[in-house]
Amino acid sequence: MKRRQIIAFLSAAVVSCLIAVGWPFMTPSPVLAQSNVNLLVSAAASMKDALEDIKPLYQKNNPNINISYNFGASGALQQQIEQGAPADVFISAAKRQVDALEQKGLLLPGTRAILAKNRLVLVVPKNRTGVTSFYNLRDANIRRVAMGEPRSVPAGQYAQQVLQKLKLLPQIQPKLVYGNNVRQVLAVVESGNADAGLVYSTDAKISDKVKVVVAADEKYHSPIIYPLAVVKSSKNSNAAKEFVQFLTTDNQVKAVLRKYGFILP
Repeated sequence: MKRRQIIAFLSAAVVSCLIAVGWPFMTPSPVLAQSNVNLLVSAAASMKDALEDIKPLYQKNNPNINISYNFGASGALQQQIEQGAPADVFISAAKRQVDALEQKGLLLPGTRAILAKNRLVLVVPKNRTGVTSFYNLRDANIRRVAMGEPRSVPAGQYAQQVLQKLKLLPQIQPKLVYGNNVRQVLAVVESGNADAGLVYSTDAKISDKVKVVVAADEKYHSPIIYPLAVVKSSKNSNAAKEFVQFLTTDNQVKAVLRKYGFILP
């Protein structure tokens, strides 16, 4: 065999081997090109049921996007992000927490939007009678009133504002018991361990163990809105931006939010 033929033969053999072992300089396979992306969404506890319903709607058309949720009090989630905990998207139950992250440069510019609005309501256990207004919270037979911890739970902040406006806070302060998030407050009232509680109307809607006494007048508290944004440290910012776009524009999402009693912005 001539020298030139031998060289050509060896070159072809080497290329064949490189293709066989998947040499990294070759064109990536479709499997690698479509590798899964994991999105972690830190969201207010009051959004839990709605977001769980929204998840399969998104993944139906985006099967390579895995969505995980981290639910909790908005203030606690804010602190986690400030301390470097992983998160791709943040959904708060109040403007204050998103403002704080934005001021510290921890959110991706241009990704902030409002997802929904809500109402604050006074609830009591289903079988309790005799409570018809916030002023009944002063009654002797109302021994424990549950609300969110105002320093970290937006529902608690709104509740505190309402009680202050109605000049009830000093009188019922000794009765107050605090929850780490609004779902804890709901659970305490459901169990009868509190005689009344202040939660969102969407929380009351999912429970058959409590009843709504009255909705707080919106002039007595800050607007209850759910802002969301992409976290600047996200390693999947493009996928996170697409998910935020879906949450704020898709008609199926709007239908789910309405089903759970959220008010669209």
